[in-house]
Amino acid sequence: MPEIEYHPLRPFLPHNARLLMLGSFPPPRQRWCMDFFYPNRSNMMWEVMGQVFFADAQRLVDAEHKTFRKEDIIAMLNEKGIAIFDTATAVRRLQGNASDKFLEVVEKTDIAALLRQIPHCHDVVCTGQKATETLCSDYGAQQPHMGESTTFEIDGRTMRLHRMPSTSRAFPMPLTKKAAYYEKMMRQVGCLDQD
Repeated sequence: MPEIEYHPLRPFLPHNARLLMLGSFPPPRQRWCMDFFYPNRSNMMWEVMGQVFFADAQRLVDAEHKTFRKEDIIAMLNEKGIAIFDTATAVRRLQGNASDKFLEVVEKTDIAALLRQIPHCHDVVCTGQKATETLCSDYGAQQPHMGESTTFEIDGRTMRLHRMPSTSRAFPMPLTKKAAYYEKMMRQVGCLDQD
């Protein structure tokens, strides 16, 4: 039986957060290129965010050092009011890789406790199928279709749950199409100005 792995990062919860982004769990440490969320250089999250907020997919990428621009990412998240964590705090990797398909969730994150720390947040986005399933099973939310949202209650607070495409390169969708989904959602939640 694989050993239990505990979440290596603290939740990133800006005081002004209006959106909580939830993934499933970080990849194994040897896949990290920085000490922050979505640390795998092959994951497209920070390229998608660069495209959404700066119209430049490479804006948050440090290609020379094969990493991401962590300080710029944190500044952007603070400015836009975006919190980040994952739906699991402890997992077993059944195949020793980063694939959600082979993650066994041992301990789920207390999402309600996270939300109590960010009172302005009324929107949650799940960035993959495993995260969506975990949140929906815990809080009775109905799974939205890709690019859509449903509402649910948590601690008496009405929340919108958004379902976005995974930013893993294993999910077969071009970066520009993934970015279009995220851009539409960021406008809906108020993290990106309306045109």
